[in-house]
Amino acid sequence: MTTAAVYEAPPLDRGLSMPRDPARDREVRLRRLVDGHIDFVARVLRNSGTPQADVDDEVQRTFIVAARRLDDVRIGAEKSFLFRIALNLAAHARRTMARRREVSADQAPEQIERFATPEALTDQKRMRELLDRVLDKMEEPLRATFVLHEFEEMSTSEIAELLGIPRGTVASRLRRARIEFRERVGAIEALGKRERET
Repeated sequence: MTTAAVYEAPPLDRGLSMPRDPARDREVRLRRLVDGHIDFVARVLRNSGTPQADVDDEVQRTFIVAARRLDDVRIGAEKSFLFRIALNLAAHARRTMARRREVSADQAPEQIERFATPEALTDQKRMRELLDRVLDKMEEPLRATFVLHEFEEMSTSEIAELLGIPRGTVASRLRRARIEFRERVGAIEALGKRERET
C-alpha cells in the first residue's frame, strides 16, 4: 500500500507586501486632494476677490499646480498648501482684472433666480459688491485671516496651523481686520447716506 504524497504550499510570509506603485499612490492622493478640498478652494478664490466668471478656471489651475508639486506637499499639510496656491492665483486674477478695459462677466447683469424678487437680487448684488470693495482694500495677510475666520469659520488654532504662524499673530490680524472692516463699511454707508440726502 502506497501513501500519496500531499503537497503543502509554503506558509505565507506576513512581513511581505505587494510592491507599491508610486504612480498609483500619487493618483489616489491627488484624487483625495481634489475630492476633499475642491469646495474649500473655490470659496477661498471667490472670497479672495477672484471674479465669479473665473473661479472655475482658477480652481482647476490650483489643482494643476498642486499636481505638479504633489511630492513637495507634506502629509497633513494639503489644505495649507492649496490655500497658499489659491491666494496667489486670486491675487493674480485681481491684477489681471484691474488691467482689463472690457466689462467683465461679473459686472454683467446677474442671472435671475426663478423665485427671487428684483429687490432681493439688487440687495444681494449690492452687498456682494460692498463686501468685495472692502476686502479688496485690505492687506493680504489681514484679508486671508478675516476670510478664513468669518467665511470658512475656522478657529484661530486652525488658521495658525494652516498659515504656519503663531496663534497670537492670527488673533492680532483678525482684530485689526475686523476694525478695518467696520471702519470701511461705516465710511461707505456714511457716503451713501450723504448721497441720498443730496
